[in-house]
Amino acid sequence: MRPLTDEETKTMFEKLSKYIGENIKLLVDRPDGTYCFRLHHDRVYYISEKMLKLATNISRNKLVSIGTCFGKFTKTQKFRLHVTALDFLAPYAKYKVWVKPGAEQSFLYGNHIMKSGLGRITENTAQYQGVVIYSMADVPLGFGVAAKTTQECRKVDPMSIVVFHQADIGEYIRSEDTLT
Repeated sequence: MRPLTDEETKTMFEKLSKYIGENIKLLVDRPDGTYCFRLHHDRVYYISEKMLKLATNISRNKLVSIGTCFGKFTKTQKFRLHVTALDFLAPYAKYKVWVKPGAEQSFLYGNHIMKSGLGRITENTAQYQGVVIYSMADVPLGFGVAAKTTQECRKVDPMSIVVFHQADIGEYIRSEDTLT
């Protein structure tokens, strides 16, 4: 477990800023203590400094995971967010999409969101902007990328894609073997 390099930090923060903007500061400087990001086996973990000090007693090759996995770096050094980061992204999300109850199941199976399943969308959402997807009962379901702007969503036909799927809470069941 090691701190992220400047290049890795920049790559990860650019990805996070697509979803939560300047609210990244709120992830690190929390009222309940200081939190940090650490890299272990190409995965980035979000961990309190108190837990980090306790983890130094465990050797690196014996340590499987600690804290919350925010994502991983691919072999080409791109950062991919995991669904496990959803609980931390959802409260600070700048752009949100609410899906109708009938479209929730389709999204949780890994499908994109169609216009017919769109309940509400945050005003002034840009195209290819990172969005957090909620049910109509304000339960975070996952995150994705807006395929159309808010204005285009109003005029588009019901069977066109408005949000590209990236991750959802259904992955806990679908990918339970590989999710750490």
